[in-house]
Amino acid sequence: MTAPTTLEPQVSAASRTTSTSFRSGDLLRAVPPVLIPIVLWFLPLNLEPRAQHAIAVTVFMILAWATEMMDHGLTGLIGCYLFWALKVVNFDVAFSGFANDTPWFLMGAILFGSMASKSGLAKRLAYLVTLRIGTSYERLLLALILSDFLLTFLVPSGMARVTIMAAVAAGLIGAFGLGIGSNVGRGMFLILTYTAGVFDKTIIAGAAAITGRGVIETVGHTQVLWSQWLVAFLPSDIITILVAWRLTLWLYPPETASLPGGIQYLKDELRKAGQWTSLEKKSLALMLGAIVFWATDFIHHISPSMIGLGIGLLSVLPFIGILEITDLKKLNFLQLFFVAAAVSMGNVLSATKGLAVLTNTVLAWLEPLLRNNALSILALYWTGFAYHIFLASEISMLATSTPLLMGFATEHGLNALKIGMLWVFSSGGKIFVYQSGVLVIGYSYGYFRAKDILRLGLLMSIVDSLLLLVIVPFYWPLIGIR
Repeated sequence: MTAPTTLEPQVSAASRTTSTSFRSGDLLRAVPPVLIPIVLWFLPLNLEPRAQHAIAVTVFMILAWATEMMDHGLTGLIGCYLFWALKVVNFDVAFSGFANDTPWFLMGAILFGSMASKSGLAKRLAYLVTLRIGTSYERLLLALILSDFLLTFLVPSGMARVTIMAAVAAGLIGAFGLGIGSNVGRGMFLILTYTAGVFDKTIIAGAAAITGRGVIETVGHTQVLWSQWLVAFLPSDIITILVAWRLTLWLYPPETASLPGGIQYLKDELRKAGQWTSLEKKSLALMLGAIVFWATDFIHHISPSMIGLGIGLLSVLPFIGILEITDLKKLNFLQLFFVAAAVSMGNVLSATKGLAVLTNTVLAWLEPLLRNNALSILALYWTGFAYHIFLASEISMLATSTPLLMGFATEHGLNALKIGMLWVFSSGGKIFVYQSGVLVIGYSYGYFRAKDILRLGLLMSIVDSLLLLVIVPFYWPLIGIR
């Protein structure tokens, strides 16, 4: 009877210590984002006051996003408020991102993920794909990557897909009679986690790519077609699937080559799921309808955001009955605030001429490189890769840098679409777990280590950069990206 009494004070003390250190850490993280912008606001820089003040607030947003002193969405909302309250710009410019279609594209993507998860459709499709490809370790690994790729169209969020696919992978690893620390477990979790982040960039899915697309359109003044983006990166996707598959087999050879009773395990899981439910059928029908509209947007030119949000809202209507109000209440709407604020930030910088100041200061060294096709590809990819290391969040990386790059491209008569797509793609190359929420989710299951991401990520990034040297100059002009 005494043990619980003794334990309780120790837990409470530890909790109090953790809470205190957390608050101290928060205070330390808040110093640069608050102090540096204040100094910039009053520093005599010989700039137009509106431009200087816009840059000061922007620096606050960038530093707050980089240090993660608070939620990204809350930071963005505060930044928009400061643009307005400090009279840097009018309300309609300060919050212009909320009237842009980009955050609503993300809303549609979130609703898609909710439909696929709630109905059980995503997991059923993953098991069906795996069952069709085979049950040896080699084939299962390929099945996981292909399932991840195909699910990107239905679940446009890498974190959601990793969560769904983790249940499938963990069951398969258990069927092998293995667990954490095994090569089979490491290979499966590593490959489905890493490729989920890449597919979010090669298909316009997830907050990062959606943010990048929005900035390309609003600041780069270039239309971005969902279908063109998909076709442009399709060769890269195919080669990424094959190379990642072979690299993982080479790096993590299996303890057991085949899965004993594997087919039976997959059949058992499908049997547990039962017959196709009306919820699954309705979800699949809506999602396939959206994919058809997205893939043909070069014909009808309906905005991808309008299609995604429209189909997503259809799922909530009472006579469709896929999602309910309780499902909507569980969504994280701060993601929308973040994306809207990122677009607003670019618009404010453009309206105040602060963007021109920043681009000429930060990106001037890139101009000679961007005028050479081969050098521009490598310069953009590896600059984005390096920048992503220091500004850990891929969403923050694209939100803070893409407006500058688009302003630079417009000012110097460069192809904003091509440069923007390369820049977004560069954020898919990662070597550290902290660089992406997708990697953090996959890492949290404990099947792979940080050095595994470093090794696979570096090899895949080298492959991707070399692949671009072939695809961009020879293939992209054929589909209208010159």
